[in-house]
Formats: sequence, structure tokens, C-alpha cells
Amino acid sequence: MKYLLLLTAAITFFSCQKGDGDSTVDPVPETMYFPSITDNTWQTKPVSGLGWNESAIQPLKDFLVQKNTRSFIILVNGRIVMEEYFNGHTPTTTWQWNSAGKTLAATTTGIAQQEGLLSINNSVSQYLGTGWTKEPLAKENLITSRHLLTMTSGIKDSSDLVITANLTYMADAGTRWSYHNVFQKLMDVVAAASGQSFETYFNAKLKNRIGMDGFWNNGVIYKIYNSNTRSMARFGLLALNKGKWNNEQIINETYFNESVSTSQNINPGYGYLWWLNGKTTFMVPSGQTVFPGMLVPNAPADMFAAMGASDQRIYVVPSKNMVVIRMGDASDPANPSFAVSGFDNSLWQKIKAVTN
Repeated sequence: MKYLLLLTAAITFFSCQKGDGDSTVDPVPETMYFPSITDNTWQTKPVSGLGWNESAIQPLKDFLVQKNTRSFIILVNGRIVMEEYFNGHTPTTTWQWNSAGKTLAATTTGIAQQEGLLSINNSVSQYLGTGWTKEPLAKENLITSRHLLTMTSGIKDSSDLVITANLTYMADAGTRWSYHNVFQKLMDVVAAASGQSFETYFNAKLKNRIGMDGFWNNGVIYKIYNSNTRSMARFGLLALNKGKWNNEQIINETYFNESVSTSQNINPGYGYLWWLNGKTTFMVPSGQTVFPGMLVPNAPADMFAAMGASDQRIYVVPSKNMVVIRMGDASDPANPSFAVSGFDNSLWQKIKAVTN
């Protein structure tokens, strides 16, 4: 018995040892891991420990290079399983999220609501004053922050430049789904409700609490978030855990669950600025066509995603405890997408070959 106890103690001791360097290997993949918010050390998990098809990894990497990818990460239970950089990109390189950053605005809006600063069901005019659009006052007053979150403001979408002169009436709020940059008015709502700039509030309530780097800059059309790839992965990990980071609930779970559920009855594939897989129909930007089937047929049905122009991606797959990040140039420069593209399905075909 004494020898058995000694052997058990020895196994326990050595199994708890960590490797040296930037990343460490954790032998207990069943537990969820969160990296430190004070440095960029991150635990890893070898592909061999997951039973994945290792022979399919090189074809995946070749595809990523072919499709102008600059960085790619797969997390499982929070640990890095793959982390690749191409074309001069490095772990510290800053890159734009494009419309994938809409999900940051949605999350920050939810935090402001849970702090009692605003309600997404209130008229936007309650926070910005009347005249923030060129709509008739009665129509403008119909628009709530929830309509901005769900792309159902009814504002005419002929111009993506969000200036008052362009915010004209097309339909009553809640009756038409249309992908539109007017979502950025949520940033103005949060700023007005909190009495500080959106970025100051975002930094204090979200960015700093999960250890992200990055900044918002004024793009040609709207504010765009920029960060390194691991910061994008941190936000994906927060989403995988329904707004919880380690032991702290950053964003209310009820609100987060609303964010990644069908938010209106026009486009089932859309939540609060998140794209949703696994629905019976979906719509895409720049049109009113309703397409049958799933958004990304090769991806798991429970996958939800932040999608930005030139194929900036955060894919979150709860059933696999997985987060996938892709940053880079447009996969098809001749036909760059605003959000959803055929690239998603092709990429997931390659990922499935590795993970199944």
C-alpha cells in the first residue's frame, strides 16, 4: 500500500509540471482554461492529444496560404491547438477586424444595459436626441437600440456612410432586415448613456477585463477595431463561455444568449450582430434574398460567428469547446466579401478533415 501511495503521488507531481517558454502544456484538457490578463502566456494542447487527423493539417495550412491568410488559431477548451502566421504576420502584428468588430459593439451595449445605463428596448432618440436621422420624427422614434443590434432599423441602406443626411426612411423599424453600418450608432448610444467616449467605456468594461490589446480607429466608413490575433482569440473564448471570463461574468449570460440566438423573424441566421449557423434559412449583406439551408453547411450546426470584410473571422463552436480565428487579406481579392462568403464553407471543409 505504501508503494502504491508513493507511485500515485509521483504521477500526480509530474503530471502537474508545466513546460517552459511562451506557452505551457496542460495535461487536463477537460477543464476550461483562460490565459492571464496581465501577460500573453497561453497554454497549448498538442494535436496528437485530441485524436485528430494529423495528416490533414498540412492541406489546411496550404489552403490558408492559398487564400491569403495572415494568421490562424484554433482553441480547444481555451488552449491553443494550432497557431500559424504567414506572409510576415507575427503574434504581435495588429490587424483590422472590420465588421467582425460589430460583436464588440453588441457586447459593450449589453454591458451598459446590465449596469442600468440604457435599455436596448428604448428609442435611440432617448439617448441621442431627436434628429439623429433624416426620417420623419414618428418613424425615427420607432427605432430602438435592439433594432440596431438586429439590423432591422428600416433605415435606407443605399449608402454605408453613416451621416445624418444618409439616414433616410425605407421601412418601419422591425419590418425589414438589411445589413447596414448604422449599427455604429450603438457606440454613440453607449457614449451618451455612460457620459464618456465609447472607447474609454469599452476599454474599462471589456478590453482590459479579458486582457485584449488593440484600439478603435476611424475607418473610411466607420470605426474599426484593430488588434493582434490572440486578442481576437480572447474575445472568442469569452463568447465560448457565454460572457464569462474565468470566474467573472463580464456580460450577462441572458443577454449573451439572446445575442447568439435568432433575434427577429426575418433572417433566422442573425442574432445581435452575430451570424448564426444551423438555421433553416438565412440572408446575406447587399440583398433581400432568403436562402434555404445553413449559413455554412460544412461547419457544426451550433457554430456562431463574427464576420468581417476580407474574411476576418471568429468562429465559436460550443459543442466542440472550440474557437477558430482567421485574419488576413481577402480570400478572393477579385470578389471581396463584406461578411459571409464561400470561403467559410471551403475553410470548414479543411477544418473538418482535421478535427473529425
